[in-house]
Amino acid sequence: MSDVTLVTGGAGFVGKHLVAALRVRGEKTRSLDLADPAHVDDIKGSITDADAVARAMDGAASVFHLAGNAQLWAKDASVFDRVNRQGTEIVAAAARKAGAKLVHCSSLTTLVGEKTPIGPSPADEETRLQPHDMLGPYPRSKLEAERIVEEEIKRGLNAVIALPTEPLGPGDDSLTPPTQMILDFANGKTPAYIDCILNFVPVESLAEGLIAARDKGQSGERYLLGGENTAMADLLGMIAEFTRRSMPKTKMPYGVALMAGAVDTGVVSSITGKPPKAPLTGVRLAGRQVSFSSEKAARELRWRAAPMQPALQAMLDWAKQKGLLKPV
Repeated sequence: MSDVTLVTGGAGFVGKHLVAALRVRGEKTRSLDLADPAHVDDIKGSITDADAVARAMDGAASVFHLAGNAQLWAKDASVFDRVNRQGTEIVAAAARKAGAKLVHCSSLTTLVGEKTPIGPSPADEETRLQPHDMLGPYPRSKLEAERIVEEEIKRGLNAVIALPTEPLGPGDDSLTPPTQMILDFANGKTPAYIDCILNFVPVESLAEGLIAARDKGQSGERYLLGGENTAMADLLGMIAEFTRRSMPKTKMPYGVALMAGAVDTGVVSSITGKPPKAPLTGVRLAGRQVSFSSEKAARELRWRAAPMQPALQAMLDWAKQKGLLKPV
């Protein structure tokens, strides 16, 4: 009988916490990741390598597909399609052939698009947009990956789609955009802010939500796994309280931020090859002040996220231990 739980991207930020939660439950886990193996059964390899995916899938009863490029900018934007869309195509097809249940980890960015109004609006799993509506190559690749999973479901794949909001907590060694944003504010690198709504989900809660999606979710359904909707000004207040550091007081109008993001991304980064301080995709997402609801997950999965403040404190404590926070 199959008894392996496969986690693609198991060495990543969310992946590490998910693997730990699964192993606490007594499950035999296997990770497929570009990083060196952390456990004896882990496999070093890419989700874009069909042979590596097939080896990792051997004996798997369930698969959590977390691996992907989660940045909002890349020097070569085709990496998003290659890793996020094509990689998902390989993983989903292999899961169907193996008879494994798939939990596909998508992104909240697939719920925000060109048609989303500038200003406050709500979103949940019922929000359905088209790839051409997406606000950048990263969200477009994630939505196209969702569509691939849905096509495989029609072919017999048992799968659910999880839509996490912004994971928050310790251990984000790759510094995903939410963590980097908080560090930049804490280190005084960001002189102004956009009036936006953020939604953070404590990473340990997210791991539990992904497991609940596997165990209780219905095939073909999407589940938004989010926490508290938080105004940027409130987040800055929390960072100031926890770090005893001053936060920016200047609120940048969306139009000004959009122009700055366009120049930073389209001109400066294209010349220097360095990531923009304000990726245009991020600015465009921030301008749509979307509040996310996880009531479906609460109702059908019996899952709710823990409060975000302890996760923020844990993330900042971790950053301090890692030397990522400048001395006051």
